[in-house]
Amino acid sequence: MTNRDGDDLPSTPIAPCRGSIAPSPYLLCHNRSQASPPKIPCFDLTPTMTISAPTTARLIEVFSAIQGEGLNVGTRQIFVRFALCDLRCLYCDSAQTWFAPATYRVERTPGLRDFDTYPNPVSIETLLTWVERQNRPGLHDSISITGGEPLLQAPFLTEFLPRAIDRTHLPIYLETGGHRPEQLKLILPYLDLVGMDIKLPSASGEMHWSEHEAFLKHCSQAKVPVFVKTVVCDRTLAQELERVAHLIARIDPEIPVYLQPVTPLNGVLRAQNEALRKDAFRDAVVPSPDRILAWQTMMKRTIPHVRVVPQTHKALGQL
Repeated sequence: MTNRDGDDLPSTPIAPCRGSIAPSPYLLCHNRSQASPPKIPCFDLTPTMTISAPTTARLIEVFSAIQGEGLNVGTRQIFVRFALCDLRCLYCDSAQTWFAPATYRVERTPGLRDFDTYPNPVSIETLLTWVERQNRPGLHDSISITGGEPLLQAPFLTEFLPRAIDRTHLPIYLETGGHRPEQLKLILPYLDLVGMDIKLPSASGEMHWSEHEAFLKHCSQAKVPVFVKTVVCDRTLAQELERVAHLIARIDPEIPVYLQPVTPLNGVLRAQNEALRKDAFRDAVVPSPDRILAWQTMMKRTIPHVRVVPQTHKALGQL
């Protein structure tokens, strides 16, 4: 296979497919396991979705950008965006990740948005090639593993992540919905930071309280730094945010929480979200400043690190 300039590129065979603050976790030395990653068989998730076999994965894109959310806001990352998601959040701005497309795209030059397109699925070796191509000396602070829900492809990640670490020497940051604790355990040895959502039922239409608690416990027990992101909108209920604060306090009150005021979907993204979901779509509106201040005040009575940060990459026109 060649790109637009005629350069040879690795081919990808077509095969069925089987998310005041503590110091930056990137300054910490995380003791990753040296054991070989386990071989994990495929198993059902839902009647229509399975976890990929370890040798291939379904991608959306690989590119270089500024992180716009949470603890790493403002840092430069290599984004590896995986396809597939088993959630249907009402405010989701990436509904194109809910299913596996026939192709994925890869940025040729970090930050220039000069994408080439390749067929899904992608092999481990090919994905390593794309990540290495982005990894210009001194440019990136970390690799963001995002989606979709990347933990749906956890068996692939157990094979990919240790090799990506060896080749790039970059920290690994996982962005996740925080609702798949068993899959998280498979890749915890390779993570330097986890950014997990806690989905408020009133805002997202999803409810996963027990899974979120188990997820946080796994991070805490493994001593992997973690922060929580919670999207809030005009429908947000104060009692749900109070529940978030008490959930975190039970596990580790020092875990930072980011309240993220919803970014209203533009016409294209709204139409995409509405067309792909089976239930009724509901618009989300940015909450008023006085409500946000009241929510932060309430939560800080229980946990100390509650910050309000919108999606800054949207303001910058970033991916």
